[in-house]
Amino acid sequence: MVTLQVGDNTAMVAYVARPTGTGPFPGLILFPEAFGLNHHIREVADRFAAEGYLVMAPELFHRTAPVGYVCPYTEFPKCLPHLNAVNEAGLEHDTRAVWDWFHEQSQLRKGAVACIGYCVGGRAAFLANSVKPFQAAVSYYGGGIAQGLLKRAASQHGPLLMFWGGLDTHIQPEHVALVTQALRQAGMPFVNVEFSHADHGFFCNERATYQPQAAVESWELTLAFLKDHLKAK
Repeated sequence: MVTLQVGDNTAMVAYVARPTGTGPFPGLILFPEAFGLNHHIREVADRFAAEGYLVMAPELFHRTAPVGYVCPYTEFPKCLPHLNAVNEAGLEHDTRAVWDWFHEQSQLRKGAVACIGYCVGGRAAFLANSVKPFQAAVSYYGGGIAQGLLKRAASQHGPLLMFWGGLDTHIQPEHVALVTQALRQAGMPFVNVEFSHADHGFFCNERATYQPQAAVESWELTLAFLKDHLKAK
């Protein structure tokens, strides 16, 4: 764990996973779900590190929750006060703080940073990609993009890979359509993937909505997408 100073005079703890070796490595910001930097998110960060990425997963609730806050998957209502407090200005500050940290690391391969997020983190990844020049961004079932972030479609930097669950009642098909329409109108390159048999949170093997096939296939697609856009020039 490391602690970053954020531009709005807050402090943000983040989990760092480093590959074996000296690098340089591509960087990956991993925005977590609404449940905090729990075992699953740290494990995902470690998996990406094993694939050769320098990974940082920041605490998105650092303004309202205590350091190390983790909410059980079965107690989602307890997350809501913190989730509802997340706003665009705060996420912009967080993005800049993590971006700056990466560019201070001697292990980073310059010009090779992407972001990825799950749930509220998927929304954060979409926003972050409009704030800094990421080479790529991946959003897993990013709720709230259609309702509040469509204006950022035209300011996206890196190509987007987006995953959705066809059984997800939190994100309706019309919401997905609004996101893809905005990106298409902005001329932004993107890949849109729906797993018709999967629900919200399908990637997390510690949630009741885990869908193994969708998790495996989305993982492979994610690795291929990141490798293509972060390859050495």
